[in-house]
Amino acid sequence: MKNLIIENLHVKTKTGKEILQGVFLEIRQNEIHVLMGPNGSGKSTLSQVIMGNPKYKISAGKIFFSGKDISNLAPDKRAKLGLAMSWQNPPAVKGIKLSDFVTIIGSQSVDIKEADKLLEREVNVNFSGGERKISEIYQIVSLNPKMVIFDEIDSGLDIKKMEQVAYIIKRKFVDKGVSVLIITHSGGILNYLKPDMTNIIIDGQIICQHKNFKEILKIIKKHGYDKDKICYEIAKG
Repeated sequence: MKNLIIENLHVKTKTGKEILQGVFLEIRQNEIHVLMGPNGSGKSTLSQVIMGNPKYKISAGKIFFSGKDISNLAPDKRAKLGLAMSWQNPPAVKGIKLSDFVTIIGSQSVDIKEADKLLEREVNVNFSGGERKISEIYQIVSLNPKMVIFDEIDSGLDIKKMEQVAYIIKRKFVDKGVSVLIITHSGGILNYLKPDMTNIIIDGQIICQHKNFKEILKIIKKHGYDKDKICYEIAKG
């Protein structure tokens, strides 16, 4: 079953600058998709548009989630349908313990051993990078989502913490049928997950896809994000 369908998506900022220029993407239930590309390629913009950030305007195309056209749906209504996202730099929330916050926002109880020590601390206050990532995952699990977007979830994580985060993503989301979209620049976390598809986005377009992320990483290491060379190597392989 297709959980997310994006058809010929064109997106502009409020100033009229076009950032996404005809994005096509389909993610099925229980799939892990990866979105990779250079800085400024449109990775984070796509995630924000999927979540309904009013900063961006859809000038053409459609977004469907769970069979429903959500192109003009408010962010809170998208969240209620089962869309969730982990942000690159989640804010600190002083005065509220993580345990209370999860209880307030969540629809189900959460059991993540790795996060237990964080529960009695204020949300993201003086958390390390790894603690913030696990805290966010804890919050998202409590929402019982159908799809989760992780924007640069591996940024700033050491190998041990990256492996830990990947394990939680697989156990708490993928193994339970939740679709996952991982946005990454480095691809480090892919060493601990087995994505179903890696999508390369450059200049606001997904230019090519490959099921073998290791081959993609080899090509990027060899050619960087050279559009023509990446697509040629993928087609050749």
